[in-house]
Amino acid sequence: MLRYLLIAFLLNAVQVQAQVKTGWYRAVIQRADSVAIVFNAEAVVEKGKTVLYIRNHSERLKVEKIELKEDSVLIDMPFFESSFQLKKQSDHSLTGTWIKGTSRTTPLQLPVTFYYGNSQRFKVTQQPKALLTGRWQVTFTRAAGGERPAVAFFQQKGNYVSGSFITPSGDYRFLEGVLNGNKLQLSCFDGSHAYYFKADVTGTNITNGFFYSSASAPEQWRAVKNSKAALPDTTQRTQLKEDESRLNFSFKDINGKTVSINDEQFKNKVVIIQLMGSWCPNCMDETEFLKGFYAQYKTKGVELIALAYELSPDETRSRTSLQKFINRFEITYPVLIAPATSSDPEKTEKTLPQLTPIRSFPTTIFIGRDGTVQQVHSGFYGPGTGDYHEAFKKEFYQIVNRLLSGAKPGEH
Repeated sequence: MLRYLLIAFLLNAVQVQAQVKTGWYRAVIQRADSVAIVFNAEAVVEKGKTVLYIRNHSERLKVEKIELKEDSVLIDMPFFESSFQLKKQSDHSLTGTWIKGTSRTTPLQLPVTFYYGNSQRFKVTQQPKALLTGRWQVTFTRAAGGERPAVAFFQQKGNYVSGSFITPSGDYRFLEGVLNGNKLQLSCFDGSHAYYFKADVTGTNITNGFFYSSASAPEQWRAVKNSKAALPDTTQRTQLKEDESRLNFSFKDINGKTVSINDEQFKNKVVIIQLMGSWCPNCMDETEFLKGFYAQYKTKGVELIALAYELSPDETRSRTSLQKFINRFEITYPVLIAPATSSDPEKTEKTLPQLTPIRSFPTTIFIGRDGTVQQVHSGFYGPGTGDYHEAFKKEFYQIVNRLLSGAKPGEH
């Protein structure tokens, strides 16, 4: 009996040693240029199991898959090809590597440390010397040259700043940080995005800005406060070719079943085609929206099809990544694997030759009851964009309701 009690005690001791300590962590991803990308996470116990919540302003990303073995901790993000391989330290911090799948054969790997006991993202060192709240007209300068437009909108309470950037193809999701004096710092992490922004703020001008994304070369940025800041119209968005009226495709889902837009289940229905990828954060936000929308409208004559353009031509890798994505969002509509990667310059010709080039993910295609393409929308503005997100949802429902009634877009 004593022997069994001793074994039980030792096993329990190992289990206690292996647990991730509950509480807040300040995670620091270290780039090769010594710039740190910072975010916060909280470990809590739910139903006897330790889970992690990654914080980005009001967003909480729940991570449930945490594997423990002796002093090793493997944290697998619930979407994206993203994980952490960590070791426990004596002060309860976790050190190791962030691993992220890319279009290359080898994944991106960057050092990371989760410092225990710190819910603060950036230190507050002095009172703010500017007010960021409002809209800003932004210009990014690419590392290789050339400019791209954006609009930023910020909310500031004391030193604390939140907000996002929007571009013609989407948004940068939930950002949070601080303004110390005239020094702005913002960041976010969701498993795919690892962003850090810094800049100087003087009155209604933002200068000396730098934007760091994962291991990519930094971009410069500047901004001017403007309550009417807006994105320019672009003529390069995806659209139906002039001599085409409908799509014609048949692709396999992750189980190998072939699904065609010409199948009986889609006839006389309003069909929404979501061009997406399991690697795409804006696609994640759109999928969350579409999940709720489909629950409302699937009995009204609406069907959805997701067409996934993955990072790799390796079907096994694509199926694995998509299955994780499907599980996370409990997707009930077909998710098909496109026979072209997201970076393939011929992806449109190989998959949907009836369209002009696919330039951004997600892209949403609206098909009327007669099977013809009625509208194409590039990009998605997620919940981190506030009014832009609400405007997008309103327009989306208006388009669908018009198509259900038999009217064309623009008709009433």
